[in-house]
Amino acid sequence: MRLSQTLKALRRRRGLVVREVAARMGMRFRTYQLFEAGGGRLSLARLQSFAEATDTDPWAILVSLAFGDPTFALVCADNKLMTAAVESTRDFQRDWGEDIAKLDPGLVMRELDAAFQRLGVEAERRRFPIRESDDPD
Repeated sequence: MRLSQTLKALRRRRGLVVREVAARMGMRFRTYQLFEAGGGRLSLARLQSFAEATDTDPWAILVSLAFGDPTFALVCADNKLMTAAVESTRDFQRDWGEDIAKLDPGLVMRELDAAFQRLGVEAERRRFPIRESDDPD
């Protein structure tokens, strides 16, 4: 059910109707309806196709299911946060390989927390931008 909520919310956010997304995915209308309802075959390829058709983040869709929170996929739709995280992790693995296993879990968590804290500060700054009239200088 959460998958269905997530897919519908993303499609609606993009202002698309079911027929448009089905066509963009190369699916029959009824097959897409079943997919969006959370039925039928679910695969990474199908989620990727949906994300491409709706210009959203396929990894955020998966994570939103794990979180039990469809809104996560919505907030990542434009910035592709989870795709960036997965690609950065892939690059990290490519560059450092088996050395990654030597990292302390506490260090990994602290470093990731620090990175997300900096991103959060930036997100907040963008929510409340400083206007020239607010600048004390």
